This record gives sequence, structure tokens and C-alpha cells, in this order.
Amino acid sequence: MRAVCILSVLLMWSVFSMASADVVDVTVDISKQSMEVYVDGYRKHTWKISSARKGYHTPRGDFRPQWISRMHYSKKYDNSPMPYSVFFNGGYAIHGTNYTSRLGRPASHGCVRLRTSNARKLYNLVKKYGKENIRIIVRHQIDSATIASHFKGPFMLGEEEFN
Repeated sequence: MRAVCILSVLLMWSVFSMASADVVDVTVDISKQSMEVYVDGYRKHTWKISSARKGYHTPRGDFRPQWISRMHYSKKYDNSPMPYSVFFNGGYAIHGTNYTSRLGRPASHGCVRLRTSNARKLYNLVKKYGKENIRIIVRHQIDSATIASHFKGPFMLGEEEFN
């Protein structure tokens, strides 16, 4: 009987540990020009973005950060500043921009632009949780089924931050 109780406690502990694993999911909805950030299944941020304008392409798919840079300068586009860059597919990154009036509509050469203060928050989440615990989901359109399919357990729509 004692062994059964101990096994039950260990089983519950392992299930709880898996459910509370530190994971950050970043969803980019190209059609809405928005990004949502979920930490451990709770939505923490909703931000406006700018993705590729006409004639350019923002890659779609499921990614993990490949590398990060606090201040990167584009080698391809006139040494343009890319603060708080999270590179997710070769030269494509999520990064800050000074062109905040363009957020909410396509304006980039393919990267995902954010208000610099929001890019810093995302950059710090990558540093805190590690690249291996960050998932970046880029789709033309994101729905709740897409989001739910990326979580091992239930997800919650927590407090939001709109910028």
C-alpha cells in the first residue's frame, strides 16, 4: 500500500512537471499583422507587427530561434539596424524597428518587425528560457486550433498587452 502511494505521488509530480515546463510559443499571424506570445500556455503579449511588403516574402512554418543578437546590422539592406534580433530562418529575424507608424501592415523585406520595446521583451524571453524552449509559428492565418495543436496541455488566454 505504501509503495502504491509513493508511486501515485511520483506519477502526479511527473505529470505536473511536464505540464508546467517552461515553454514560450510565439505565433505570427500574417493576415492580421499581429504576434501573440504565450508563456507556459498563457497568453502574455499581443503585439502589432510588420511582415514582408509586396514583392518580398516572410517565411511560413514552425521554427526555433537559431541565434540572437542584441544589435545586428543588415548586411543586405544598407546596414539597417535590427535591434533585439531573434533569427529564426537563415537571415530572417524578428526584430525591433523605429518605423512604428508602419506596424500593423506589411512593410518589411521579409523580417518580422516589432516595436523595439516589444522586441526587447521577446529577446529577453529567449535568453531566459533558452532557444530550445521557444517555438515560433508563422502562418498566413492563425486560429485557436493551430495554437492548441502546439501545446501539450491546455492553454489559457491570460492577461494581454496591446501595443
